[in-house]
Amino acid sequence: METDDSARTDRAPSLADLARDAWSLTADRPRTLLGIAGPPGAGKSTFARALVEAVGEGAAYLPLDGFHLSNDQLERLALTARKGSEPSFDVRGYVALLTRVLDDTGHDIYVPDYDRTLHGPVSARHRVPPSARLVVTEGNYLACDLPGWRDARRLMGECWYVRAPAEVRQLRLIERKLAGGRTADGAAAWVATNDGPNGDLVEKSRERCDRIVSTIGMDMFNYRP
Repeated sequence: METDDSARTDRAPSLADLARDAWSLTADRPRTLLGIAGPPGAGKSTFARALVEAVGEGAAYLPLDGFHLSNDQLERLALTARKGSEPSFDVRGYVALLTRVLDDTGHDIYVPDYDRTLHGPVSARHRVPPSARLVVTEGNYLACDLPGWRDARRLMGECWYVRAPAEVRQLRLIERKLAGGRTADGAAAWVATNDGPNGDLVEKSRERCDRIVSTIGMDMFNYRP
């Protein structure tokens, strides 16, 4: 297991390098899952989508956020103030879809997502087509040593951990909450009492990942192979 990108080469791998490494996971199987884990605000979603674009036609995107419980269910479970925490996801539903993605390679598979405008999950936003041999799935808790998440981790060919400095993550998270309509004080409080503890839990899963990736300074936009 690698502990740092720079341990292998004199430079950090580029997006093109990582895309080649990701595609190599499909060499001996019809389809494989690559997990992208990491704490809130690390850049997992941006990185995963850029990786899929870099790989091209043979890759598809599957975010964990589509399995976030609805606001009604969060209220029922008294988890409204802990939205985004580990128990606020339907991990069994997520594992069921990952299993189907690996087993059913002959049909379109539709994938839910989370809508930050609606503040809730939406169905069938993404699609895994039969041509997809690499499915990149990303989310905070993919490598956590917890019930349900262990099952998800076992289905993945590899799981990579995205890291970013704490101050960068905090700035991104506050900006996200401000964009979602919270006040400055409300955004700071949410990050301190919810995203912070969530990130602490995710950090403990780092050693269960196969590779650690830093996206700071990586050009993940307008990628051209």
